[in-house]
Amino acid sequence: MLSFCLSALRSGFRSRAVLLILVLGALLVGVAFLAASFSPRQPKTVTLDVGFSGMRFSLVLFAVFWVQELVGREVERRTVLYALSYPVSRDAYVVGRFAGVVSLLAVAAALLGTLLWVSALLSGGEYEQARSVDLGWAYWATIGGFWLDAVVVAAFAVLISTLSTVQMLPVALGAMFAVAGKSLGAVLDYLERGADGDALIMARFGPLMDFIRWVIPDLSRLDWRVWPMYGLPLGEGAIANGLLLATGYVIVLMSLAVMIFRRREFF
Repeated sequence: MLSFCLSALRSGFRSRAVLLILVLGALLVGVAFLAASFSPRQPKTVTLDVGFSGMRFSLVLFAVFWVQELVGREVERRTVLYALSYPVSRDAYVVGRFAGVVSLLAVAAALLGTLLWVSALLSGGEYEQARSVDLGWAYWATIGGFWLDAVVVAAFAVLISTLSTVQMLPVALGAMFAVAGKSLGAVLDYLERGADGDALIMARFGPLMDFIRWVIPDLSRLDWRVWPMYGLPLGEGAIANGLLLATGYVIVLMSLAVMIFRRREFF
């Protein structure tokens, strides 16, 4: 398993993804820094808000891209058979490749987080806004939440790669899964607040949403940006619930991926 993880890391660093990370990082810092000029009273807060949104999108993009490159393409082209010709189990291949993608995402999150941290530190110049931002543990915990968000999406993309025969299907379904997971929290919150008093909407879509919440993870629970941006303490157990959510879904998705890959025929 370790050999597959290391080969995934080497392939990831040799690909153009590293250059893409640097380009996106430069754009992220530039856009976040320029966005601060639109808020003369809270430039650092605006910088973080824009930067966090861009980073969350970028990490998901990297997740589906790396899974497609390191798993989906090898399965679709049958080059995975060369790796499986050695005395190794299929389980080790799937888990090793996933571990490699997770490690690459950690490197990307650390790099983008560092660039955004520098941008937030420099934005606003010497101006001290009334409510200062927290660029310490709260900031890096938020970066960790975005990394976990991308890890869950990567696990789903690996699952699709183990059963798909269409090359771009993991990318397409992975992106749809990410959008659904990120918007689920807002939809559930809207319905739980009474759907603007429309009882018909609640009666029609309430049971469906109760079912969907058990199938699709609420990835908004991994977005903790209000902590470093506004200094607002998270709800009791919010971080623990987010960690349990991500860990549980990753375990379930990867277990399914391993089970499917064991039984897949390549001939």
